[in-house]
Amino acid sequence: MDNKRFELGANEQPLDIIKETCGFAGIFKQIGVIGDSLASGEFESHDENGSIVYTDMYEYSWGQFLGRACGSKVYNLSRGGMSAKEYCDTFADANSYWNPKYAAQCYIMALGVNDLLGLHQRVGSCDDINSEDPDNRETFAYYYAKIIEKYKKIQPRAKFFLMTLPRESSDDDNWRSLKIQHRELLHSFAEKYDNTYVLDLFEYAPEYDEKFKENFYLRGHMNPQGYLLTAKMTAA
Repeated sequence: MDNKRFELGANEQPLDIIKETCGFAGIFKQIGVIGDSLASGEFESHDENGSIVYTDMYEYSWGQFLGRACGSKVYNLSRGGMSAKEYCDTFADANSYWNPKYAAQCYIMALGVNDLLGLHQRVGSCDDINSEDPDNRETFAYYYAKIIEKYKKIQPRAKFFLMTLPRESSDDDNWRSLKIQHRELLHSFAEKYDNTYVLDLFEYAPEYDEKFKENFYLRGHMNPQGYLLTAKMTAA
């Protein structure tokens, strides 16, 4: 057997080849997905009055597609509209998500949109968790780091995979700049904490342009194909 078949080629990028199996992601028996609507399989629909309705359909989430491919138990520690601040302040406690029964061999964290666009938080830096400055304790970085450190205490040997925000053709200059800052922050966390890695969709995923969204989106959120594709990219 040629061991090189399991190595990246000389010029191969992480998502150049997406296999139909989950590959070595199957080593994890339990996976915790900490995220917002896109981590929850959220669909957009309209009610009888034409108003938009948002529904978390966890069975269609990329985490559950990943779990079915890998044979892993996946915990959706997520909800549409979630932010790192809400997760820390109320959501995790209200749902007992700090309970060791949700301890996992790896955690995938997919947060940032609602923090930066909804709450208009500063991105901050990975040092905010230890800052004495009260302004630094209201950054996205501060709450994100709290989540990492909390789960590290629950499961010290767990692997952490931090997901960046993908590029979209509709990004304006401000939102693209925030995505870059978000990406840089996650890479700094990967350097700060052991067993922590970046799933860099910003760098390696295709740009989510009009053609991409025609195939993989249902209005402002993904359709089942989009969530399945995200699962395949995550495994790759």
